Amino acid sequence: MTDSSESPSQQIDARINDLGDWRGETLAHVRSLIHQALPEVIEEVKWRGVPVWSHDGIICTGETYKAYVKLTFAKGAALDDPAGLFNASLDGNVRRAIDIPQGAALDEAAFKALVSAAAALNSASKKPRKG
Repeated sequence: MTDSSESPSQQIDARINDLGDWRGETLAHVRSLIHQALPEVIEEVKWRGVPVWSHDGIICTGETYKAYVKLTFAKGAALDDPAGLFNASLDGNVRRAIDIPQGAALDEAAFKALVSAAAALNSASKKPRKG
């Protein structure tokens, strides 16, 4: 369990350690890829401990289930996905997700491109401040 006095990054570290299995390893790996793609990404923890990566809005969340790690992109339906990474939540009008089961390989270059595109979309959608 995480301590609310910990930073979001520390809470995500604790979540990864608490999992102690392939799901923690997978979550740590995609977290590293997110930071490689977007060094200025902001880490948050929402909804009872779900890791969230943001840049001018939510890029994606990292949920863990028994059979897979789910990366849900907040505006995934608006992103080009030439590598076909999105394999879940395909019917919605806004979100798209990548389910990663144990042992599955992730196209790292395509994933980092998707993270960068999501950040660019958030930045382009951000309303300018008045004043």
